[in-house]
Amino acid sequence: MGETITFWVLAVVSVGAALGMVFNRKAVYSALMLGTVMLCLAVLYAVQDAPFLAAVQIIVYTGAIMMLFLFVLMLVGVDSSDSFVETLKGQRVWAVLAALGFLALIVLAVGNAIFAPQAGLAQATGQGGYIRSIALLLFTKYVFAFEITSALLITAALAAMVLAHREKLTEKVTQKDLSRARFLGDHPSPLPGPGTYARSNAIDMPALLPDGSVAETSVNRYIARYDVEHDHLPEDPKLADAIKHTAELDEAPTEAEKDAETNEVTK
Repeated sequence: MGETITFWVLAVVSVGAALGMVFNRKAVYSALMLGTVMLCLAVLYAVQDAPFLAAVQIIVYTGAIMMLFLFVLMLVGVDSSDSFVETLKGQRVWAVLAALGFLALIVLAVGNAIFAPQAGLAQATGQGGYIRSIALLLFTKYVFAFEITSALLITAALAAMVLAHREKLTEKVTQKDLSRARFLGDHPSPLPGPGTYARSNAIDMPALLPDGSVAETSVNRYIARYDVEHDHLPEDPKLADAIKHTAELDEAPTEAEKDAETNEVTK
């Protein structure tokens, strides 16, 4: 009775998650729905007295492959818009053929499950236990499908590396270049920390130098802009003016941003 209830509950959850994976427009949500389906399958394996399959389902598929999917999404970008321009000729034709082949596999699988004689758990594991039976099937009857799956996973990993690769338009700045630019600039020493020699030790309060002047470089420009937008300025007019000046400098484009904009226009 408990096994039947577990099956019907997980069947509803897994089918709903599978439909959500297919029809969801967010790639991250689709990956999470796929993880839900894999966890439901693991519980079903455990209910059917197959602990090895349940452990493999969680460790390999839910753990390793799902993490691979999420890493690919993080590398490619979840906010990147899909291009509607067909770059590969005949892509729709091959997609239709692949869909028909997948539909034929589903029909064959359902027909085999309905019309084939039932083997039973004892007959399926009668060759030496769960692990030996699975190994015999993987490396004898289904060895071709097993190798094809391995090739697909390797191809997916290489495709993720290709998609995440970005060509550098400028030379990479080395540590030597950064150190040289720092000592040639106006502040070779580290910038003063916020709140130094000030009445408050808050991170959004400018530091005071030993002579009593305000160190504008001690405040993060993003924090300064936030304080100006939300009117969180200190009562001291000197400190308030320093925060406003830092926020104004943040709105002005830097040299790196100008170079990036120039490169985009050139491209």
